[in-house]
Amino acid sequence: MKKIETTNAPGAIGPYSQGMVSGKLVFTSGQIPLDPQTGAIVGDTIEAQSEQALKNLQAVLEAGGASLASVVKTTCFLSDMGNFAAFNGVYARFFTGDCPARSCVAVKTLPKNVLVEVEAIAETVDR
Repeated sequence: MKKIETTNAPGAIGPYSQGMVSGKLVFTSGQIPLDPQTGAIVGDTIEAQSEQALKNLQAVLEAGGASLASVVKTTCFLSDMGNFAAFNGVYARFFTGDCPARSCVAVKTLPKNVLVEVEAIAETVDR
């Protein structure tokens, strides 16, 4: 196994890694809409927060040798299922073509009271 570390996504805010590579699989921790440089929450709408969370996810995947196109499964957490359609609109810009399997659930609260968190499992890509 190999720990993923990148400055292009927020550092872990607890006892966990941004992600791990095991064999040809990349497992990311949940990515929330934090600015990687400042640690500040980006945006106050579901659209802005989803965009940043997915950019952070992409950065962790790339640091682990994967890409959005090699994602096989995502798990998405929303603070309010009323944001599902707006989240889907942003998500669809990041995942095109053969989209990965996905679970999307509403949760009571997320870290730092953000609106969205996304994690993924992907295959590494040949470089």
